[in-house]
Amino acid sequence: MEKVLWYLFAGTRGGENRARIIRVLFERPRNANQISEAVDLDYNTVRYHLEKLVDHDVLETGGEDYGELYFLTDRFERHEDEFRRITEHMED
Repeated sequence: MEKVLWYLFAGTRGGENRARIIRVLFERPRNANQISEAVDLDYNTVRYHLEKLVDHDVLETGGEDYGELYFLTDRFERHEDEFRRITEHMED
């Protein structure tokens, strides 16, 4: 999981936006529209990043299509400290 986190957050151009998405999901689960508003990004951009995060087992979904909520996976939560270390380097 450590390599995946480095790739998703520090190894690609979208890493900063993905980190912002993760930070709002630490607060509570949200749907794509709520995330879009919280991070002030275009809905389609948020959907793209959500798809990447789901594909890499960082997020999981629950609920119906329109109101589908995004949750941090248990696997990701076990690596929260690593996420924080990686994103600290991004801010340097």
